[in-house]
Amino acid sequence: MFIRNTWYVAGFEHEFDQPFIARRLLDTPLIMYRTSLGRYTAMDDSCPHRLLPLSKGKRVGDEMQCGYHGMCFSADGQCTKVPGQTNIPSAAHVKTYPLEALHGFVWIWMGDADLADTGLIPDVHWHSSPDWASSRGYHHIEAHYTLLNDNLLDLSHETYVHSRTIGNDEEESIAGYTAKVSVEHDCLVRAHREMPNIEAPPFFELVIGRPCQINRWQSAIHLVPSINLTVVGVHPVEEDRTAARIGHVLHLLTPESETGTHYFWAFVRNYRLDNADLTEGIRKASSATFDEDKEVLEIQQQQMERRKTPVPHVAIKLDEAPIRARRLLEQRAAQEASNPRHVVAPPALVPEHSFAVLEEA
Repeated sequence: MFIRNTWYVAGFEHEFDQPFIARRLLDTPLIMYRTSLGRYTAMDDSCPHRLLPLSKGKRVGDEMQCGYHGMCFSADGQCTKVPGQTNIPSAAHVKTYPLEALHGFVWIWMGDADLADTGLIPDVHWHSSPDWASSRGYHHIEAHYTLLNDNLLDLSHETYVHSRTIGNDEEESIAGYTAKVSVEHDCLVRAHREMPNIEAPPFFELVIGRPCQINRWQSAIHLVPSINLTVVGVHPVEEDRTAARIGHVLHLLTPESETGTHYFWAFVRNYRLDNADLTEGIRKASSATFDEDKEVLEIQQQQMERRKTPVPHVAIKLDEAPIRARRLLEQRAAQEASNPRHVVAPPALVPEHSFAVLEEA
């Protein structure tokens, strides 16, 4: 189920420092680049002449030259040169897609281009804000993106999958703390947990700077179809909640195909902003955590294909948030199928007053 009338992350903004990027998104091979004037462009990675991918050619100035017969195409997808002749066939053009840079990411719209309003880009401004420090990375996951949505909405797996990174032992398992699940605007799911007076897992020892007992809260937030955010707050039990270290973990998923997902992630924090060692430590720890997820998710995908059975095969109480998200996705897919111009304006992922703080009140 690929929702098309929405913005997806096509790449980090810094990736566009290279001549071009070839990437498959929503099962469509694309070539993307930033022109010398700073304009972003995306087009089908296929020459209309003999279908050789344009990525097998080279960039010449602000144009792509096919590596087979040298035909050139502008950032608008129009053919500008056909070696050996002066006239250019009217069909010699390549389909393009809206591409916009915002919040340190470059976003693509794969649906009706007339509906591509930049005001519909989800607000993840923390990633590029001077008030937050970012540790970022990328994983390619050989699994359907809905399995990643499930994983990010049900964090009870931390004890078992992430025992070396962010999980607690079984006595303090996150599954033992009831999640409050809510749905907003028929497109957003929140699952919030409070975990008072627990032993700090290894990752949170890094955050605090020492082993200790902590109060921790965590909100898993999902915006249909594939934007996820984990808001996590933590502080030693002897400190007041207002002094909590808060992190927003961005999990921005873009389907590659039915069996692959581009996972762009960033851990942004509001504390010790100038500590480069901490930034790198969090990057390494986050990457290790997502390596653990990758292993599980790819096995899931293989099992689904081998057994020809869907997930969840058996539902349990902890599946409430993932199941609600899947139902919203099915609803959105049905709406877009019946109305190709159907668009949903994304609500705020984190309200002006933090969801976690409101929960405590």
